[in-house]
Amino acid sequence: MAPGPEALEALRQAWSQVQSLGDEPTITAAANPAAQPMSADDPAAAAREIALRRLSVRARSRKELASDLKSREVAPEIAEQVLDRFTEVGLIDDGAFAQEWVESRGRRSGTAKLRQELRLKGVSEEHIAEATGGRADEDLDNARALATRKAASMRGLDSLVRQRRLNAFLGRRGFSNAVIRRVIAEVLDAEPEPGED
Repeated sequence: MAPGPEALEALRQAWSQVQSLGDEPTITAAANPAAQPMSADDPAAAAREIALRRLSVRARSRKELASDLKSREVAPEIAEQVLDRFTEVGLIDDGAFAQEWVESRGRRSGTAKLRQELRLKGVSEEHIAEATGGRADEDLDNARALATRKAASMRGLDSLVRQRRLNAFLGRRGFSNAVIRRVIAEVLDAEPEPGED
């Protein structure tokens, strides 16, 4: 999900704050994110440019940006300096990132899957708990909606086959066993018997 015009403007303003934090030379890419990457003459400026470009596509966790910088062979001390500055001015916020991740993916994924994805992105357990807490009702509603659609596509199959496939489908989506059992029972019980219409 690419940021809108307001988000890009916020990135540019934050970028200006990043530049004003130190005595590094001003980078023209602040006004033009599409500009070419900086030369190797200023590795900190090049690292900031890489990180800003990645953030202009979508929000990222600190671990993701660190990995991006490492893959571009940015020195660890330069990467750490850039990431610290971005965190200081609010360009990197793992708590906000976790909230946004859950909001954008929560309708098609259960809490367990969301937690796993956030862990892989390096988000702390504290931020994960804050972002995913209190999702029991949402998980139930989302699993019910997904199961209802999936069950409709399997109407001609045997009841046990449908139940097994729904169980596997919802399990892959990261819903708990309790939610899966409840939803499958509700969805399959609510369907008309064969011959009824």
